[in-house]
Amino acid sequence: MYYSYYLPENDSSRNSCCRYNRTPRAPGETDTKKMQMQTETQRRQDVDMEQMRKKSGPTFRSTEKNVTEDVQTEKAMTNLSNAYASVTDLAVSLFFSLDLLPSKDGKDLTKCFLLQVVDILLHYIKKSFDVKSKILDFHHPHQLLEGLDGFNLELSDHPEPLEQLLVDCTDTLKYGVKTGHPRYFNQLSSGLDVVGLAGEWLTATANTNMFTYEIAPVFTVMEMILLKKMYEIIGWQETEADGIFAPGGSMANLYGILVARYKQYPEIKRQGMTALPCIVLLVSEQGHYSVKKAAAILGIGTDNVIEVKCDERGKMIPAELEKNILQAKTKGQTPFCVTAAAGTTVFGAFGPLHDIADICETHGLWMHVDAAWGGGLLLSRNHSHKLSGIERANSVSWNPHKLMGVPLQCSAILIREKGLLEACNQMRAGYLFQPDKLYNVDFDTGDKTIQCGRHVDVFKLWLMWKAKGTHGFEAQINRYMELAKYFYKVLKKKDNFKLVFDAEPEFTNVCFWYFPPRLKHIPKGFERDQELQKIAPKIKSQMVEAGTAMINYQPCGDKVNFFRMVFSNPATRRADVDYLIDEIERLGKDL
Repeated sequence: MYYSYYLPENDSSRNSCCRYNRTPRAPGETDTKKMQMQTETQRRQDVDMEQMRKKSGPTFRSTEKNVTEDVQTEKAMTNLSNAYASVTDLAVSLFFSLDLLPSKDGKDLTKCFLLQVVDILLHYIKKSFDVKSKILDFHHPHQLLEGLDGFNLELSDHPEPLEQLLVDCTDTLKYGVKTGHPRYFNQLSSGLDVVGLAGEWLTATANTNMFTYEIAPVFTVMEMILLKKMYEIIGWQETEADGIFAPGGSMANLYGILVARYKQYPEIKRQGMTALPCIVLLVSEQGHYSVKKAAAILGIGTDNVIEVKCDERGKMIPAELEKNILQAKTKGQTPFCVTAAAGTTVFGAFGPLHDIADICETHGLWMHVDAAWGGGLLLSRNHSHKLSGIERANSVSWNPHKLMGVPLQCSAILIREKGLLEACNQMRAGYLFQPDKLYNVDFDTGDKTIQCGRHVDVFKLWLMWKAKGTHGFEAQINRYMELAKYFYKVLKKKDNFKLVFDAEPEFTNVCFWYFPPRLKHIPKGFERDQELQKIAPKIKSQMVEAGTAMINYQPCGDKVNFFRMVFSNPATRRADVDYLIDEIERLGKDL
């Protein structure tokens, strides 16, 4: 048996099972004012409870047990605005009779508080998917620092009541960006998957660490199962592969380069860089900046990162790679790793992986494929051929939080040699990785990682995979590709838009310029480029201030600022694409 709560939906004070006052209360108010506020809160709550009884009907008192629980919950509601979330027992006893769990008698208050948090979240989720709602309520940094309508980010020495925390939760979402909005196109990771969100909630509730099986038994096995699935999709055998989930694609790329260096020079672990020759790594000039950052972190140095030229579509040119390798050797440098791209950040380009693999094999170099953005395309039978050759890589970065739509963050580094990750990173901390535990310690993954503490990023992906199946992910990704093709075809017919590439998009990235009428009459050249450079930033700033849409822009090489459209948001429909085009024209026509 159960009893139900009545959650008012149309109250301007954001009611739910417990009413909270939208007006924040400053710490240090007088006892008289507190008593006045508490009396008023009590009066309003009594009215609310009477309404709840009338509207909820018999189910509210379905059993004697439920009557008792109702009374307890009423008490919790009464005291919600007077309770503190985290204070000492002394402070609580001075001011309030109830506190959240694990405090004694805090069960009902905790239930009430969390139900109200859920109500706030559901309201936000509903608005996120509503195309009529704003993507954001934009304010400048100094405005947030100064405080907005009772939303104060400064921290106090004194605890604040739960009602204030609920107000703060609401305001935090109010002034943030709705990345699940159908017209949010700003980043490669976008959208809001409800099953993934549920997975994130459960993960936070479990609040455990991924370094040993003993404290994360289910999650460590889930990670193993997910990694096995990803190996198979790439084309590797489980017996030859290894991997872990890492905090983002940049860290995954760092792992790839770290392991590549260890494979070639295992003495680096003990002796450091002084034991090595002058090593260099090669990367596509359209590659992610994290590769250079990894070189800086690992002591290789950014001067020892060779950027290989790409063709006009952003693909690495194999002949240039070969030439760069030979030139480096002539200079006395020692190449050890090539980072190829499978889905570049700006153009969405896929490198010629087979050609790159051939060159790496000829010169004995480690081949790392950065598929952080493009890895999800492996799930599509229509498009996976674009990553042909990835099975020959020594390591792969893959971010399910991008094309697959898993809530941030969810990234994996996959290595085609079992045991190498652990050999590279293992330190055998005796207080964590005891060899004589009661279970198979092969499931203790902590010695494979750079980190000690590691967040559980696998459950939300596992849950989404259960919900969608591989074919569900495939259908979702194919729809993104269709939207990109549709967007491209619409732009191609418009005189005031110009595509950066005339050919159909290879991925969901579509890059373009918007030309206001006045620029169409200026001849192509320096003067026009100087003016065109300003257009995308101006249009975007107006969009952001109005909260109508978000799309990214950037310059690239000799190309002045252009818009980069990407599709990775499951809420986006053709109508949203049409809206974006109309909005760019509306905002840009008089620039």
